Amino acid sequence: MELTMFGYNEEIGKAFENYGAVEQIVGRVALEHKRLYRVWTYYGELLCEVSGKFSFTANTRENYPAVGDWVVITPRVEEGKGTISFVLPRKSKFSRKVAGANTEEQIVATNVDTILLVNSLNEDLNLRRIERYLTLTWESGANPVIVLTKADLSDHVDEAIALVESVAFGVPVYPISVMEDSGFDELNKLLLPGKTFALLGSSGVGKSTLTNYLLGYNKQEVQNIRNDDKGKHTTTHRELILLPNGCILIDTPGMRELQLWNSDEGLSGSFTDIEELAVHCKFRDCAHEGEKGCAIKEAIESGVLLEERLASYKKLLKELAFLKRKQDKKAQSDEKKKWKKMNKQLKTNKK
Repeated sequence: MELTMFGYNEEIGKAFENYGAVEQIVGRVALEHKRLYRVWTYYGELLCEVSGKFSFTANTRENYPAVGDWVVITPRVEEGKGTISFVLPRKSKFSRKVAGANTEEQIVATNVDTILLVNSLNEDLNLRRIERYLTLTWESGANPVIVLTKADLSDHVDEAIALVESVAFGVPVYPISVMEDSGFDELNKLLLPGKTFALLGSSGVGKSTLTNYLLGYNKQEVQNIRNDDKGKHTTTHRELILLPNGCILIDTPGMRELQLWNSDEGLSGSFTDIEELAVHCKFRDCAHEGEKGCAIKEAIESGVLLEERLASYKKLLKELAFLKRKQDKKAQSDEKKKWKKMNKQLKTNKK
């Protein structure tokens, strides 16, 4: 199998060379399932697991392979298996906090060039959710593109595009309809051979339908739209898919909950309008709560800025501050566990 088909390039080759592998090969993680990985390699697809040393030294989820990663493998070709010993440096990483109270990172996809943020042009269209997705996308290092599916179900496509563009400055927005085979001319120009794209969005927005359309056959299971005008959750895992034109696509399960993860730069990228206005506030520590000389307050009063957008910005700021406090506490706990583990190992070695 030709690795360039999967996005292999000179930069990855240099990283592999710097690792100094002996009798090892490089491959790309196409699917992950309970710490088992299907990896695309020169010898075909291998079923891999991480080495014991890898598992022992991996302190966090970030250290483990994820879909899209380039990894160093000791292959057992005759068995169709291999052992992963190292994850090569990532050029991008889309992460969120795991659902629930745990302060853990969930890596959704890595080494992605462009993230297609899929939203449905029905009653499920939500600007606040788009802002959240954009924040995580800018933080990931990939470029965002917004895809508005089910255009055939909307009589107000132009108005919807204008609303989305009001929170997604400079981000391309493409309305499409698989049912009517419309809107794909511009989108297809983006899907270049050797480039990696990830489909992200809530459950039922049409990611699997779009994947099947781009593939030309029904690989992903799809379900009919519900009576409440919302789609149904179908995809259950993340997977690399090679499209007929040579583009690499990562289809992902729908996200019912999207919590931020280390997104300071991403927040700035998503709310450039607010941060640029804040520079003109009279006081540097302006909280934008009605202080005298607040440029943001003036922008809201004049209709330049919507109050809902400011509220969204403040909400995400508070969420990030809360996350950092929890991360600090977890880091202290993890450090104690680390030293306890090391001391236990030292005592074992002395016996």
